[in-house]
Amino acid sequence: MNRDKAIILLVHWFIIIWILLTIINGAYQVSFVYTVEGQTWPLLSSSASLDYETMMIRRAYAIETWIATCGLCIYLAITEINPRLKKIRESENR
Repeated sequence: MNRDKAIILLVHWFIIIWILLTIINGAYQVSFVYTVEGQTWPLLSSSASLDYETMMIRRAYAIETWIATCGLCIYLAITEINPRLKKIRESENR
């Protein structure tokens, strides 16, 4: 493997790992950090006892997690799934 391919592969995996860590962090913050005292995920009816600031922080982390999840799906669709589908279609047309 030449140096350029190795660098591209390293950047590719760095992006995937970075997005996965963002998803894990956001899920952890929403599920275990910003909760009602003594209760973890899911909040269910105890969410009514959360103060406004904590609820907004939870929403911000939840939005960040969803954006990161969508970003990972789009990134993988462009870089992994689409090229593999093209190869499959090309082999079927032969």
